[in-house]
Amino acid sequence: MSSTEELRHTALDALHRSLGATMTDFAGWDMPLRYGSERDEHTAVRTRAGLFDLSHMGEIAVTGPQAAALLDFALVGNIGGVKPGRARYTMICRADGGILDDLIVYRLAETEYLVVANASNAQTVLDALVERSAGFDAEVRDDRDAYALIAVQGPESPGILKSLTDADLDGLKYYAGLPGTVAGVPALIARTGYTGEDGFELFVKPEHAVELWQALTEAGAGVGLVPCGLSCRDTLRLEAGMPLYGHELSTALTPFDAGLGRVVKFEKEGDFVGREALQEAAERAAAKPPRVLVGLVAEGRRVPRAGFSVVSGGEVIGEVTSGAPSPTLGKPIAMAYVDAAHAVPGTPGVGVDIRGTHEPYEVVPLPFYKRQK
Repeated sequence: MSSTEELRHTALDALHRSLGATMTDFAGWDMPLRYGSERDEHTAVRTRAGLFDLSHMGEIAVTGPQAAALLDFALVGNIGGVKPGRARYTMICRADGGILDDLIVYRLAETEYLVVANASNAQTVLDALVERSAGFDAEVRDDRDAYALIAVQGPESPGILKSLTDADLDGLKYYAGLPGTVAGVPALIARTGYTGEDGFELFVKPEHAVELWQALTEAGAGVGLVPCGLSCRDTLRLEAGMPLYGHELSTALTPFDAGLGRVVKFEKEGDFVGREALQEAAERAAAKPPRVLVGLVAEGRRVPRAGFSVVSGGEVIGEVTSGAPSPTLGKPIAMAYVDAAHAVPGTPGVGVDIRGTHEPYEVVPLPFYKRQK
């Protein structure tokens, strides 16, 4: 992007600026990076609650008599098996098995689905679904302008939301969604998130976004709710061991290379894009384990970044995909793909090459952080 004028703005743009947000270009959107201290925002989500604008995410509606059949063909998951009111984490792959994007698919009704793609891949996913819809009695519709998406995340989020809705939040399971009203605003209320905490994502019309944000802010004022930017969203998902497209996931990797082969459902009926290549990838992974995604915790203070080499005994054994200081652990952490022989937690002699110095790191299982249920 050559100038901010060309960036897309969410319905909450003026509100973010009034709150003093530091804005950044993210996938062509002008988004809040932080409002104040990243650490404070991160800690608020872990201990109280945080409020996020996620309106840059890509919503795609898939409807019609063969909507389920289309999604079963287009995606690697068993989408036809998702009950109305539930959601599923899945992926869309190329014919060669490379990951185009990871997705959440909500089944809103028998013949109505909402596919939520990452902002950076929304057009790619839309184009692929349109192309793959040929021959199916189903419609693929770009609904990116139809929604604003606001998330409230953290242990206080159920109480905050309960004060604003009569929807049955206690009966709303993780990865489920139901229509309701929040502060008088019609919304799809989903118990999903990208922070490792309990929380909700609220899909509403853009014209209702400011009203809903302000109502949530007021409802959460007494329990320490704060607005949160993309920076703390990244450290929260990193601590929770959640992959980020472009870092842990890419077209160069299949789901089996990424340690996420469980999302590929070979048992579903019929063909799907990438089936043959993914079966071969599964066989390769079974015969010779690919590099494994592991956690790394620093012994020192230097922070690893994506692309840094993981080393052992003078040899490169892997590559960092994401790294940042962890506010919860109080140490730098990273996710990295490493050779299977060095992937066992506690493997001695592992380090990260940080500008020519091999800094010692401990190999740990993912996630780094898991909330108490």
